[in-house]
Amino acid sequence: MNDSKAFKRLEALFDDGSFTEIDAFAKSASGDVEVVAGFGTVGDVAVYAFSQDVTVDNGAVSVAHCAKIKKIYDLALKTGCPVIGVYDSNGVKLTEGFEVLNAYGELVKASATMSGVCPQISVVAGSCLGTSALIANMADVVVAVKDADFYVSAPSEITAENSYKEGTVDVLADDFDGAVNEVKKIVSLLPSNNLSPAPIFEFSQPMTVADENSDALAIVNSIADEGSTVEIKGGYAASNCKTVLATVMGTTVGFIGFDGKALCPGCSYKAEAMIKLCDAYSIPVVTLVNADGIINEKENQMLTALTKLTSAYASATCPKISLITGQAIGSAYIALAGKGSNVDFAFAWDSSIASPLNSDSAVAFLFNDRLANGEDRAALEKEYNETVASPFTAAAYGAVDDVFAPAQSREKIISALDILSGKRENTMPRKHSVK
Repeated sequence: MNDSKAFKRLEALFDDGSFTEIDAFAKSASGDVEVVAGFGTVGDVAVYAFSQDVTVDNGAVSVAHCAKIKKIYDLALKTGCPVIGVYDSNGVKLTEGFEVLNAYGELVKASATMSGVCPQISVVAGSCLGTSALIANMADVVVAVKDADFYVSAPSEITAENSYKEGTVDVLADDFDGAVNEVKKIVSLLPSNNLSPAPIFEFSQPMTVADENSDALAIVNSIADEGSTVEIKGGYAASNCKTVLATVMGTTVGFIGFDGKALCPGCSYKAEAMIKLCDAYSIPVVTLVNADGIINEKENQMLTALTKLTSAYASATCPKISLITGQAIGSAYIALAGKGSNVDFAFAWDSSIASPLNSDSAVAFLFNDRLANGEDRAALEKEYNETVASPFTAAAYGAVDDVFAPAQSREKIISALDILSGKRENTMPRKHSVK
């Protein structure tokens, strides 16, 4: 009976009695292999997993170690199952030289091949350094324990908490048990592979109703099924953008919510990551738009980030719904809410604003003569918002499909998701977009 720390971690991850170890007697040249691997079910979902064993030679990554993990990836790809990796190793086995570097390269290739085909989830439970950190970060979702070490260049003072705030870690847990709980939620929300339908759950109605003063997370909670939300990258660009996996009427949906500030590079990268995750597995995306244009600093970084975000939205073929809950100003409207950017349905709250410019600048351009004649700027801004920038004006030009009160959001989103459930969209033959 294997009583190692790595084995016990996998037992905690898998459903009771479902874990079956693979290559239990495999050995490296110097002794036992520093990783435990196998398969089983996690919440009744068939999953392959491995756990590095830091108690054996400090979890040193050897050729045999890599071969064992590579076998897991090969089997998962053949059977269309997710892969969960538990990382806890102090680095590579230097005595194996270039052999182990080549073996590491095979793991990088295996993870890249799996990307977008079957979900990959990394659990950083202890030390995850150098190339191991690179492979762990190639996963769809990275969950880390607070006291873990997760960096690519050693030595480093970077902590898992630092990585969470920088967006490298998607979910941060207090301990390994907490990380396991988060992994189980995420596994249950994602399909097993890119050809499988999203799972269906029993659900409860949300207990809250949104209003025009609600923040993005509160709006998500008013639309999503009660208790179904899992926030992704919650520590990154946290004051401006929320990305959440949840269910609506028992089916998985990705939410991207903006909280009223100008778009920044961080929230653009964060939204792009969620779009790509959802599109890979045909999960619908609901974007809650409340963005006052884009920031006027970090010009080149902002241009790059916004280009990547706009490209991700426009090229994604999963069902896409935008709901303007506050302001949709300028480039933020085009990228996030515009029907020209390939959104399937564009909705707006009756209290929202959609405009090429913010009201202050728009009044200066459109009502310059009236301002010069002494008319009150605040009154002119109110007039502009209620006429030119009104969602009803946008709807009259076909830019918005429906305008409704905040309290109707869940029922409207449910109707749109229902009709889009059979969406099929063909794209031009290509390998991928360049930007």
